Amino acid sequence: MKAKFILAVAAAAALGMATASGASAQGAPKPIKIGVMNDMSSVYSYLGGMGSVAAAKMAVKDFGGKVLGRPIEVIFADHQNKPDVGAGIARQWFDEQGVDAIVDLPTSSVAIAVQQVAKERGKVTLISNGGSSELTGKFCSPTGVHWTYDTYAMAHGTGSAVVKQGGNTWFFLTADYAFGHALQDDTAAVVKAAGGTVVGSVNVPLNNADFSSFLLQAQQSKAKVIGLANAGGDTVNSIKQAAEFGIVAGGQRLAGLLVFIMDVDALGLKTAQGLLLTEAYYWDQNDATRAWAKRFQAVYGKIPTSGQAGVYGAVSHYLKAMAAAGTDDGIKVVAKMRELPINDFMTKNGKLREDGRVLRDMYLFEVKKPEESKYPFDYYKQLAVIPAAQAYRPLSESECPLIKKN
Repeated sequence: MKAKFILAVAAAAALGMATASGASAQGAPKPIKIGVMNDMSSVYSYLGGMGSVAAAKMAVKDFGGKVLGRPIEVIFADHQNKPDVGAGIARQWFDEQGVDAIVDLPTSSVAIAVQQVAKERGKVTLISNGGSSELTGKFCSPTGVHWTYDTYAMAHGTGSAVVKQGGNTWFFLTADYAFGHALQDDTAAVVKAAGGTVVGSVNVPLNNADFSSFLLQAQQSKAKVIGLANAGGDTVNSIKQAAEFGIVAGGQRLAGLLVFIMDVDALGLKTAQGLLLTEAYYWDQNDATRAWAKRFQAVYGKIPTSGQAGVYGAVSHYLKAMAAAGTDDGIKVVAKMRELPINDFMTKNGKLREDGRVLRDMYLFEVKKPEESKYPFDYYKQLAVIPAAQAYRPLSESECPLIKKN
């Protein structure tokens, strides 16, 4: 199935090239192309997948379908969670298909690889589902935009809350690639700064089915908190199997450091109740978030994740900046994105910082008990607002080479 899917995407891309070439030959304006690249067939597919394609197309439609007098096209591909595959698609899109920006990019190792390719060509990356804070650190780019969340924000949201509740000894189950290691490192720094201790960690392969040996190590560590530095299906599987092992019943606490609403849905409220999590967007937070979720659900048939909502916001702001800049030049468009405030259904008075980090408030939620939920996907209660100034790594601590320091 995966092979057929990839061939179908390639065929669609080839058809798009032929159509564009024909249009150019007839003198029609060259389209602005936005490529949605993510996991469409594996562990992170439900976080973005075709839902992110739907969100990008919604943004284009809402913008009017044209910018600078040129039509806007959305194409997509599955990077299979492999950096070499993602980088290869990016080169082909930029060099042969005239893609102007790539959006979404879950799996931080892929996001880092694609952002480097884009940087070399002056093209734009709008990263919604990629998490590593290194994307705006040592791997930052003048055309790179990190939109929705990052590991630093998750660590300082969920991690800080758990430590304040007495969780001062930690053991990490860490997804063994860039995102997982960044999430562990950022959370460990929070734990240690609060006087806590990290007693150990274990690296777990991506898209792992059996967590038993890793959970046994965590259980034997006697740590008060088991930090899950993973995401998607890996988070769901590790929490389910921890329940089977009786880990929480035995007195240890799980800290899901990156949890999405679809993870909670997969777990069920009976298993997920009481779980703390940090998010940039929750569909049922206010009238504006509910209104957009209703529109998305009408198009895609499902409640949106924060990453899918972020794709919509990133594409919308990118097109707005392009129109204001009067050019499709990546450097100039991202510079204009920094000038313009970000205001949409999930972000109020947001700002794109010079390292590529979007500054917006984040929110600490607790998963409701089954009896507290009154309707489908009524899963969270908000505990706190984490102001943008506290949520993200200060520039004084940044490793981004674009930042001038005194």
